[in-house]
Amino acid sequence: MAAVFAALRVLLGLFFLLAGADFGFAPDPDPYLAAVGWVEAVAGLLLAVGPQLLQEISNFVLSIVMMGAIYTLLVLREPLAMCAPATLCLGLLLLLNIRGHGAPAKPKFE
Repeated sequence: MAAVFAALRVLLGLFFLLAGADFGFAPDPDPYLAAVGWVEAVAGLLLAVGPQLLQEISNFVLSIVMMGAIYTLLVLREPLAMCAPATLCLGLLLLLNIRGHGAPAKPKFE
């Protein structure tokens, strides 16, 4: 298990290294807008009606998308009121992740 976390750490480090570097490449934002919209639509559908595992995965994906939205709004120096919907959604997603699993099952021998 330690090897998996070490590999994940290296991959994340390389990702952020490359994402933080400015190579002068400015892609068109329209495909990103469409991709994020589709990710939100599919993850929202799975969060609403999917099985437990897919609900947890979609909750994680939507949390990452909301963090990205908040980061983007802050970098663009938008008013803090513009961050309120994404912040509220992120808070509700995190609350759902922490408390949304229902009551734990009782052991048989209690």
